[in-house]
Amino acid sequence: MMLRQAAKKALGLTSRQSTPWSVGISRSYHENVIDHYDNPRNVGSFDKNDPSIGTGLVGAPACGDVMKLQIKVDEKTGQIVDARFKTFGCGSAIASSSVATEWVKGKAMEEVLTIKNTEIAKHLSLPPVKLHCSMLAEDAIKAAVKDYKEKRLKTNGVGESSQA
Repeated sequence: MMLRQAAKKALGLTSRQSTPWSVGISRSYHENVIDHYDNPRNVGSFDKNDPSIGTGLVGAPACGDVMKLQIKVDEKTGQIVDARFKTFGCGSAIASSSVATEWVKGKAMEEVLTIKNTEIAKHLSLPPVKLHCSMLAEDAIKAAVKDYKEKRLKTNGVGESSQA
């Protein structure tokens, strides 16, 4: 992503303007993919040692995509108050990560576990060859929730049964 930003700066483009390569791929990808690729939401990371953070790290060896998705949870309410991602991969993987972070914010952990890759794929109009990207996003959400719950159990001795 930093390379893309440096290229935009070198070309004199603002963050909202399309890059030259976006114009070329716009015929192949839906506008939602291009939007989330050119303007990804919630890029970054939290301190993985923070007890209110759950981290999901997943990858697809076949294509080389690696996705880290983190959630920040309000420990009193169990609501996800923020989310961040870092993804190494194609535009569809970056877009899937960006959408996933947007969709989990403000929701309860149990609710985000119902987010399916098919919903992400439909929202982004992913072609069949790119469905694995939305699958990674779903897996990353599940892994982040699992990590948070395991961390909470270790830290506070509090598991699923005592959360509202």
